[in-house]
Amino acid sequence: MAGFINYLGARPFIAIALATAFINVLYLNSSFFMLQVYDRVIPSKSLPTLIVLSILALTLYVFQALFDILRSRILARLSSHFDRKIASQIYRSVVVAPEQDASKVDGLQALRDADQVRNFLAGPGPSAFFDLPWLPVYLIICFLFHWIIGLIAVGGALLLIGVTFATNWATSEPSRKASDFAARRLLELHSSYKNAEVIKAMAMGPNLLERWQDVSDKCRTQSQVASDFIGGFGGASKALRAALQSFVLGAGAVLVINGDASAGIMIASSILTSRALSPIEQVIANWRGMSAARQSWSRLRATQKRLSSDSSPLRLERPKRLLEVEALAGGPPGSRMITFLDISISLRGGDVLGVIGPSGSGKSSLVRVITGVWPSARGTVRFDGAALNQWDPDQLGRDIGYLPQDVELFTGTIAENISRFDPRATSHEIIAAAKVAGVHDLILKLPKGYDTEIGDGGTGLSGGQRQRVALARALYGEPFLVVLDEPNSNLDSEGDAALTNALGAVRERGGIAIIIAHRPSALARVNLVLMMQEGRCRAIGPKDEVLAKVLCEVPKEDSTARVGLKAVGEEAANR
Repeated sequence: MAGFINYLGARPFIAIALATAFINVLYLNSSFFMLQVYDRVIPSKSLPTLIVLSILALTLYVFQALFDILRSRILARLSSHFDRKIASQIYRSVVVAPEQDASKVDGLQALRDADQVRNFLAGPGPSAFFDLPWLPVYLIICFLFHWIIGLIAVGGALLLIGVTFATNWATSEPSRKASDFAARRLLELHSSYKNAEVIKAMAMGPNLLERWQDVSDKCRTQSQVASDFIGGFGGASKALRAALQSFVLGAGAVLVINGDASAGIMIASSILTSRALSPIEQVIANWRGMSAARQSWSRLRATQKRLSSDSSPLRLERPKRLLEVEALAGGPPGSRMITFLDISISLRGGDVLGVIGPSGSGKSSLVRVITGVWPSARGTVRFDGAALNQWDPDQLGRDIGYLPQDVELFTGTIAENISRFDPRATSHEIIAAAKVAGVHDLILKLPKGYDTEIGDGGTGLSGGQRQRVALARALYGEPFLVVLDEPNSNLDSEGDAALTNALGAVRERGGIAIIIAHRPSALARVNLVLMMQEGRCRAIGPKDEVLAKVLCEVPKEDSTARVGLKAVGEEAANR
């Protein structure tokens, strides 16, 4: 609870504590009403006294209900405040999750954790914890009634506290495992949803269903174990509280018979003991939600620390001269595997670098690190002399155009996707980027032009259309660095021509472009070539020199590679 107070501020919790104080004081109403009825009204047989006491008790019950409603409303608004405050951090954590470890981190876990904490704050769990500090007050009043009643109440409280600790010990590990399996189950289901076409085409459904059911079975098993313990301890606590109430009533009867207590004290003690132990029982009943919220909060705090460590540096001027890569090495985030090693590049405004090499040589990994999508294992990337960590990521991102190998568009219109969902984008800027990418006329032929909704992931467009719209997005705002990872994999001859013209436009305005390609047509406008093999630089320099060198080293029996390299040279000469 201390973590919530530090994060959300003390004022709402002070208000909850005050409301709880009034509620618990008013809970004494029933005990003292019964005490007065048995000790004052019945012996005196005074109906006016009973009426006055009844009106007073009814009034206090109304105030008790009002304070209870007030506390629940404060908790509901506290839950909303938490959700509003953490929303931006959740989104940032989802975006940076692949930087941590794309194979292990579930980016949506932060959202589920926030929902878990929010639901806990809005539920009955916090109320039980705020009621717990009033347990000693009730026990003291029990001792004031009679020391025997007080001892019985203390013994019952200790027994229920023991049950609470036993609940924590027995459910912590199953609850943690159930949470992990639930996250994995959702992640695999989402993956199947994203790849539904492949699953259907190749009849992978039964195999993946069996795999998903196995994870679901493990999730259910751990959830059942936790539920069994909580249900068992919860049932024991209810029976124990009922038994203690009866035991207090019996002890009170003995005291009444011996003349050591009145009948009113006997009844009031029974009611008061039950109320004193009620918060402990409520804690046990809500233990599963509390445990899940505590685990979720721990993960959220770790995420917050990770994000807060990424302080925004001083904003620099837009890069416009130089890109330097110094002895760079890297690989998938969170993995010890290095996919490329000791790559050094120096590019000036107007340079277009073509990166070639066999599959698995580290080309895509290299550009991911250069753009900051992945962190580097070692080495430095500099824009105009400033290393990546000296740039504000949001600022530098506007001067980087990136077209990944797997094109992803977002739910929205074509115009919104091209403008990177910039609310300040103008029609002129959007159309200019589309024209440079050679996709303007294609967009105009769509039903609603630039206002055409493309659906989830761009499903409303063909593969070639998605790639050309993504190219326009990469060119939007005339970024200094444009990185294209196999941008012509889905393009026809018209798209190839548009790509070539786009690279020419980047060169003419003094920008830098890096293009990864296997098809010769993509290298027509490059002036530099980097040949990679097994994660290392095989050759780098002017296109003609590198291609000639690589062609000489290609074995004669490898006819496919020789034909491809010759085609690059011939196409460049023709252009």
